[in-house]
Amino acid sequence: MMVTVICLAYNHGPYIRDALEGFVRQKVSFPFEVIVHDDASTDGTPEVIREYAARYPGIIRPVFQTENQHSKGIPISRAFLFPLVRGRYVALCEGDDYWTDPLKLSRQVEALEANPGVDICAHKVLKTKNGAPHGYEGPVRGGLIPAGRVILGGGGFVATSSIMCRAGCYLDITPMRETLFIDYTLQVQGALRGGMLYLPDCMGVYRRGVPHSWTTVHSGANKADAYPQFISMLDELDAYTQGRFHAAIKVRKLLYRAHIQYRKLQKKLR
Repeated sequence: MMVTVICLAYNHGPYIRDALEGFVRQKVSFPFEVIVHDDASTDGTPEVIREYAARYPGIIRPVFQTENQHSKGIPISRAFLFPLVRGRYVALCEGDDYWTDPLKLSRQVEALEANPGVDICAHKVLKTKNGAPHGYEGPVRGGLIPAGRVILGGGGFVATSSIMCRAGCYLDITPMRETLFIDYTLQVQGALRGGMLYLPDCMGVYRRGVPHSWTTVHSGANKADAYPQFISMLDELDAYTQGRFHAAIKVRKLLYRAHIQYRKLQKKLR
């Protein structure tokens, strides 16, 4: 198996079909699979997943929960999906986003195969809000991006749906990923060895403002509440890398602390 795609879905009824279509339309010369995890959706999402699993049994591997696991604090990827990964590479796309380029997987596999010293590859995506274009997510230029710049970029440096990494990188739980297990830590960990390979072509869509998405749930004050965890994660990263990226980590921590102070001032002024 060359690629395992991980798709997390929860109440993505209006969007999940686009995600699944983006998967099954991929034109590849290698075997790939899509593990679709539904976290006890109540809006018809499971029915759409079952439809595609029946139509494409060689590609779609569904995992259904009868009770919502995220609300219990269970790390879904580690608890349920890690044991199922069979690919040499892992690609990510949540159920409310989708891919637009049928050659996306092929292009990223080709890029990583040609660069054995690099563990992670990403690309530009179109951002939309309420169905309207809202700019692009990702750097302007393509090429090899050093780890320090990825650290400085924060969680929004590249879109989750654009990420492909070597399976060993995805499955390796370092101290910083124990502290905070989100796509930002995967971006950083993936870039540590040889940087991040970035493809400047737009190959997907990132929907903003979708209910239940991480970005929506952790926006504004809720996001500021998570910043202390981000700072702890960066401290773990600094220790893990023995200070190799201390300057970038220091700047990123200052930004998080500034956001924390800003939220405190906002509360005082109300």
